[in-house]
Amino acid sequence: MMNSKYKITKLKKNKFENAEDLISIEEPLEISLKYKEKENWLTKSLSITMRTPGHDEDLVRGFLFNEQIIQSIEDIKSIESFGDNVGQYKIQNKIIVTINNSKNINISKIKRDFLTNSSCGVCGKSSLDALEIIKKEKTPRTKPKLIKDIIIQSPSVLRQNQSEFAKTGGIHASGLFSSIGKLISLREDVGRHNALDKMIGDSLLNNYFKPNEQFITCSGRLNFELVQKVLMTNIGLMIGVGAPTSLAIDLANKFDMTLVGFVKEDSFNIYTNNQKVILN
Repeated sequence: MMNSKYKITKLKKNKFENAEDLISIEEPLEISLKYKEKENWLTKSLSITMRTPGHDEDLVRGFLFNEQIIQSIEDIKSIESFGDNVGQYKIQNKIIVTINNSKNINISKIKRDFLTNSSCGVCGKSSLDALEIIKKEKTPRTKPKLIKDIIIQSPSVLRQNQSEFAKTGGIHASGLFSSIGKLISLREDVGRHNALDKMIGDSLLNNYFKPNEQFITCSGRLNFELVQKVLMTNIGLMIGVGAPTSLAIDLANKFDMTLVGFVKEDSFNIYTNNQKVILN
């Protein structure tokens, strides 16, 4: 369940009326990490994020990979939800990830405190040092090649496949597409960064990524953190329905990523590296 009915007062034709509206659910998720340091097993509460319940395991996989706490999906031994079913919706809001090889994880990152919310994944991180880019290699400079029509169509394809947006109008999505416009993976969440983490987590689990042949489309605007997450997949073309921020553009430029925004029915803006976009 990703939505719930709420009683509201609606203004319609200059009159107030009582009505019911479907609202996207937002609940906290506490992510803990269990790992071995020397001979001792340690459990660390890593992050509390506000998310839409559903696909929580994908969210955790994507989050740990994008933060480079794990290097690959094989570093995860198990993911388990635990705790009481709490709150209005009786949802388990705690999840623990057991790492099967502590040599593959960055312990210093585990010791850094995370606090994220549904609108800004980096809000509350301890310092700007938390925004450091771990990635060293640039994305492929000329791949994938996309014709303009594929770019224009991708936000509509994303919207058409969003089951929750049609019901509530209050939820974001991220989608992985092939270079010919086929939707490969889609995830939704009230938080843009959560939707992207979930989609990346699903794609890692199912081995979907082929960076030279794919692009990612996100609802809403594109900020630094979303670009950072996509860079970790080595996909070099990212599309947003809205505009990018200045820091997102600077980061995309640094890694040869093509950043496309303000996608309309007959237009869009290419903010960085236009070599991957062709007319036909």
